[in-house]
Amino acid sequence: MKSLGEKIKNARKTKQLTQEELSELSKVNLRTIQRIENDENTPRGQTLNLICDALELDVNNFILLNTSNKKTSIGNILINGFFLILINFILMCIFGFTTLNSVANANSKFAALLLSFLLPFFIVYNTPKMKNIERFFKFGSGFIIYIILMFSIHGLLVGIREGLLSGLFPCLIIALSVLYYGNYLIKSSNQK
Repeated sequence: MKSLGEKIKNARKTKQLTQEELSELSKVNLRTIQRIENDENTPRGQTLNLICDALELDVNNFILLNTSNKKTSIGNILINGFFLILINFILMCIFGFTTLNSVANANSKFAALLLSFLLPFFIVYNTPKMKNIERFFKFGSGFIIYIILMFSIHGLLVGIREGLLSGLFPCLIIALSVLYYGNYLIKSSNQK
C-alpha cells in the first residue's frame, strides 16, 4: 500500500508539476512538500487541503488512507511485540544453555562468547536506522530480565558469583554493548 507521500508525489508527477510549481500553486513551503513526499512529514488539516486543491484531488481519499494505516498499525504492534518477546526469550535460552547448563564446558562457553558478539551484531546490521537506545531495549530487555531473575533466584552475591564463574555475565555485557554501540562498528567498517 502506497504511503500518503507517495500518492501525493505520483499525483504531482501525473499533473506534470515540479515540487516548486506545486509549492507555488498550493501556497505550501517547498521544504514541507519535499518532506511530505519523502514520508518525513504527514500533511494534516489545512496543508493537506491546500495540496489536494492544487492537485485537484479529493481530500477524503487521503483521510481514509491515513485512518486505514492507523488501524493496521495496532495489529502490527501486537505482532511485533510478540516476536520481540520470542526473540528475547530465544536469546536468553541460548546464552543460559551454553553457559549455565550442567554439561557446559570450555567449548560451549567459548561459543557463547562468540554468539554474544555475532548475534547482536547481526541484529544491528539488519536494523541500521534504529536508534541505539531503542535497539538496546527491544532486543536487550531479555538479557536485563535474565540478570534480574538470576539475582532474585540465587540472591545478589550468589547470582554475581554464578554469573561470573559460568561466563554468563561477560556474554550478556558483550551482547548489550554490541546492541548499543553496534552502529559505530558498522560506520567504521563502511568508511574503509
